[in-house]
Amino acid sequence: MSHLKQKAQRITALLKAEYPEALCSLEERDPFHLLVSVRLAAQCTDARVNLVTPALFARFPTPQAMAGADAAEVEGIIHSCGFHNTKANDLVAMSQQLVERHAAQVPESMEALLALRGVGRKSANLIRGDVFGLPAVVADTHLIRIANLLGLADTKDPHKVEMQLEKLLDPEESNDFCHRCVLHGRAVCVARRPQCGGCVLNEICNFAQAL
Repeated sequence: MSHLKQKAQRITALLKAEYPEALCSLEERDPFHLLVSVRLAAQCTDARVNLVTPALFARFPTPQAMAGADAAEVEGIIHSCGFHNTKANDLVAMSQQLVERHAAQVPESMEALLALRGVGRKSANLIRGDVFGLPAVVADTHLIRIANLLGLADTKDPHKVEMQLEKLLDPEESNDFCHRCVLHGRAVCVARRPQCGGCVLNEICNFAQAL
């Protein structure tokens, strides 16, 4: 086993002890609702999305309902999430694809998810990990930044970070590892002011050790 893979296992264990519940901060658990929430979360905080989705799903609870929606009405509900015009059109088109191609069910395969309007690799991986329990590396901004600080990645490119971590993380731990990195990035390893002194990873982190 490589030194880097051993390091990844040690980091995984430390984060698991620090954050036992590796939960996605988006509150929706229904597969369709989670898929919609992930789309809304682009360029928006999860907290804001969680405030918006109850009204959205009260009005459009299923892919069938969203597929028949007037995009302008969706836009009005999700306005505070930003990029509301693009997101509303994506949600209606994505729902139509789900109804027409997948019997109104969220698909499992990466290929099928990426074919949906507005769904990229980060979103697809989150769905595959959280909904289907599959190995997944969700390369969001927190994960990319923390993986680079730790020395597990050496690029800011999301796809390359995903590929690098896929080689280092145990498959069954990968999805939870990503959620824990998000939690850690919000609580301790904050982008503008990392709190290295109180970080459980400081003795194994390249950035902290270089201070």
